[in-house]
Amino acid sequence: MQKSRLYLLLGGLCFILMAGIARQFKAVETKAVETKAVETKAVETTAVVSSSTLQCDLPLPDANAPKSGMVWVPPGQFDMGDSVYPEEKPVRNVQVKGFWMDRTEVTNQEFAAFVKATGYVTVAERPVDPKYHASLPEHMRQAGAVVFKMPTKLTQGDDPRQWWQYVPGANWQHPGGPASNIEKHGQFPVVHITYEDALAYAKWKGHTLPTEAQWEWAARAGAKELPSQHDQPANANTWQGIFPMANSAEDGFAGLAPVGCYGANAWGLFDMIGNVWEMTADVFVAERVTANTGQGLDPDSAQKPPTFKAGTPQARVIKGGSFLCAPNYCMRYRAGSRQAQEEDLAVSHLGFRTIFQP
Repeated sequence: MQKSRLYLLLGGLCFILMAGIARQFKAVETKAVETKAVETKAVETTAVVSSSTLQCDLPLPDANAPKSGMVWVPPGQFDMGDSVYPEEKPVRNVQVKGFWMDRTEVTNQEFAAFVKATGYVTVAERPVDPKYHASLPEHMRQAGAVVFKMPTKLTQGDDPRQWWQYVPGANWQHPGGPASNIEKHGQFPVVHITYEDALAYAKWKGHTLPTEAQWEWAARAGAKELPSQHDQPANANTWQGIFPMANSAEDGFAGLAPVGCYGANAWGLFDMIGNVWEMTADVFVAERVTANTGQGLDPDSAQKPPTFKAGTPQARVIKGGSFLCAPNYCMRYRAGSRQAQEEDLAVSHLGFRTIFQP
């Protein structure tokens, strides 16, 4: 994918979205976009790890699971989607077969084991090929990722470049930039992971990534309609206050939380809502007009990616919202919410979990 075109497109989309949302008095979480170079020391890593809590106790794993740390998600039928944002519509009925799913998001410790065993290098750690990205500013040709930084003041309206910054040297081992690290944070969800990275890990485990339908069915845990499903959840890591200036951290965390700090859902899955967005296998389609698009179907008949023209940005569906979702900005802390995420863009609020299909 040509990142130069990607960032130009994202920049334009962000301004269009922000203008329309301001008229509706609803802010929508925008994608991380190209921004001016910043000194690494200026990046506030507190937005990534901001609590003294380094680990939360989890119950003993299911002894019947084919692999440790997974729980069984039974087969079922449910109404998929929601009605808050246009891309969540229409709500439609789908069937899902049973599968095993990681009970938590993949952690730094688990991803480190994969890297140690395989020597894998993530997309954010690789140098950018100047042949394909010659128009990018020099600092964005360096290996790096997009990091959230809480601004002290807003001087450019709703321009998201005030809180999203491309930081050379940021990656899963250095989530806030070169000066940061994940030492003592092995139980936090791994971030700065692209679709390619998540898929490589899943294949190494003998697993795969969930489709959107599988993920949403698991998050709903069999409930036809979740209680107060459009309210900000009390039992999840989200943003309390006015984004992006004030976060009271009433949920115990102002940034990422270790996995499993909040209660599991009815099927034993932790952090399906909030903390970090989660990658799925589905290619993002903005308008799901009819079911025959194949979006979010069961694995046996899952959507096949459409043919994309060279240089056209491709995105995957991400689910669940993150620690940055607030009532005034990104009301996507819901099972039925969805958002697009560019395949090759590593960001500090996105992780993943895997499934095993018997």
